[in-house]
Amino acid sequence: MNSVTKRIELLKVISHPVRISILEELLGGVKCVSDFEDFLEISQPNVSQHLTLLRNHQVIDYYMDGRLRCYYLVDPIIPDILKLIKREYSEDLPTPSCCPATKKGKYPGNRPVRVSR
Repeated sequence: MNSVTKRIELLKVISHPVRISILEELLGGVKCVSDFEDFLEISQPNVSQHLTLLRNHQVIDYYMDGRLRCYYLVDPIIPDILKLIKREYSEDLPTPSCCPATKKGKYPGNRPVRVSR
């Protein structure tokens, strides 16, 4: 699997509001399951399902501290993705000056000629 395909799969894995919240929380450091339960307001089994999915895809990992599982980020692209998601844009991209389909405006290239039959 090439790196672009891996990143597409990563985006699929993290594209859930709960998982995004988990990853944002892990940006601040190590957390255990009870920490996630407190701020996510979902059941422990549900939290564990999200954590397992993220761990199975090598986005996060954990270590044991007594009976507690302490989770942390592993994939170095996660902080960049989260930063990009939060970024605010002040303007849309500019519109094109011409539409090849309607032939309005000045098209900057060679437009193929269609022959009617």
